[in-house]
Amino acid sequence: MYIEKIQSPADLRALDDDQLLELCEEIREFLVDAVSRTGGHLGSNLGAVELTIAVHRIFESPRDAIVWDTGHQAYVHKILTGRAAEFDTLRQRHGLSGYPNPAESEHDLLENSHASASLSWASGLATGFELTDHQHRRVVAIIGDGSMTGGMAFEALNNLGHYGQRAVIILNDNGRSYAPTVSRLATVMSRLRQSPNYLKGRQAVTNILDRLPLGVEVKRGLSGAAAAMREMWEPPAFFETLGVRYLGPIDGHDIAALESALRDASSYEDGPIVVHVLTDKGRGYAPAEADEEKHLHDIGLFDPATGNSPSAGGANFTSEFSSALLDIADRRADVVAITAAMPGSTGLIPFQDRYPDRFFDVGIAEQHALTSAAGMARAGLRPFVAIYSTFLARGFDQVMYDIGLHRLPVIICIDRAGVTGPDGASHHGIHDIAMYARVPGMTILAPSSIQELSAMLEQALEIDDGPVAIRWPKGNAQESHVVGNGLSARQVREGRDVAILAAGPMLQAAEAAADLLTQEGVDAAIWDPRVLKPVDRDMIRSVIELPLIVTVEDGSRVGGFGSLVADALQRRQGQIPRLLQLGTPDEYLPHGAAAEIHAELGLDASGIAAEVIKALESC
Repeated sequence: MYIEKIQSPADLRALDDDQLLELCEEIREFLVDAVSRTGGHLGSNLGAVELTIAVHRIFESPRDAIVWDTGHQAYVHKILTGRAAEFDTLRQRHGLSGYPNPAESEHDLLENSHASASLSWASGLATGFELTDHQHRRVVAIIGDGSMTGGMAFEALNNLGHYGQRAVIILNDNGRSYAPTVSRLATVMSRLRQSPNYLKGRQAVTNILDRLPLGVEVKRGLSGAAAAMREMWEPPAFFETLGVRYLGPIDGHDIAALESALRDASSYEDGPIVVHVLTDKGRGYAPAEADEEKHLHDIGLFDPATGNSPSAGGANFTSEFSSALLDIADRRADVVAITAAMPGSTGLIPFQDRYPDRFFDVGIAEQHALTSAAGMARAGLRPFVAIYSTFLARGFDQVMYDIGLHRLPVIICIDRAGVTGPDGASHHGIHDIAMYARVPGMTILAPSSIQELSAMLEQALEIDDGPVAIRWPKGNAQESHVVGNGLSARQVREGRDVAILAAGPMLQAAEAAADLLTQEGVDAAIWDPRVLKPVDRDMIRSVIELPLIVTVEDGSRVGGFGSLVADALQRRQGQIPRLLQLGTPDEYLPHGAAAEIHAELGLDASGIAAEVIKALESC
């Protein structure tokens, strides 16, 4: 097998055309088998096999700087740079990362796992190479899988063209992100550049001008007319207008055509150049090709023979959100839903199907999603914006100054909050509490059960003088027949020695910790705060006389819920009890199962109990 012989990109250059085709088949079989046992991003990598091979045959990594946008389409790159043998540890604790990782290989320049950033990296790298006399190093940015819908990419294009920076931009156009891409640019260019009418019309004009015995000035005038005629078959040259040369479209599964185009692009010295490549997401694996929603973009464990995943079982917050929001929308015509390229992952496809005129997928453009929601709220609508916690970080300015400053009733639904697991440092949702607690007038809710989530969605609609954020984690959720009321905390268990205030899903671990503490003779009171901001004054009043108060959160302990409780305690007169804040440390967390990481951080039952006993002993 050829895949076993590839230990570095240099090994690719010894293969002939037939051997390269066989290698492509081997890589696709390898990917399906490997990802079926670990989970991961499958569809985007199946579509990028030939492209990745061509890139590594034309450019010389790590001398040439290759930036992947987004990094989830770099599995093939990992295979070609000598890491195939490690794929059984993909996304596992202490194993291979699901994104490029400089700690793994010299061929991984950076961990670029959030979309639309590669062209800004390319601009900076090109400038750096020029000013440090390293012009021999080429910069290659591979952007696609929906990343061109992000505004940051267009900002970078503008600057690349303005400054004439040397960079090869490979637009991997598969027409999709998680779902079908919300963008007209790549789709229109692909269709028109391949249109027989366009090609015939352009060639006919050229032939006529070549045959006519006209003077230079006349031909120049007719050429201008021809340019105007071309608008009948071709839109304005978007990239050229920005000073970026355009080449394509190229069949992204034809290695010879790719290599020819990339070779031409690599020799271009007069600034940035875009190589427009057309690929099929999920190519070569029938279940991925048949998946109309995501082409198996991301997937858990699955049967490689069928592509089917085992039933997850149990209730989860995302499905409950989906159902509860539909119930609300059925009753209220002013409710709208907004997402940033993730309708399926955030549970909004049922809403989209039932109310297509009230559903908005803005593409990978979180900032626009939030400010457009502000505009909708100002016009009298009640927008629900569903975004993963890690991606919500991109919209801090919009939440702070467009939504918060104007006290607009936008409801921000934060999925994948807390330690998310195998996607690693850039995808853990551990900063949203600390970040959005800084927004004046913001209400932050954290459901501890799926029943609480339904109640909180209804409660959020009653708050009309400012934004509301509701955060929930990935995976199965606890169910409870007991639901809190309004903006009040709920006491779950009485105790005299310590009060544990456990935010959202950490309640289950806190209750288990209380059982362990009972065995040690410690009587712990347990509270479900429900509302992280503003902190419930009655809860503070009830616990302030106890010797120790402990806050537990699945998020940063610096500036998070514990800090809000500390502030509330300091505002009370009299003796302030000792406060112990448990949460994630002020550092980037590795990838691995959430339960593993919680245990390592002391955020499981035994860890919480141990910290409480240690704190009580030192009181």
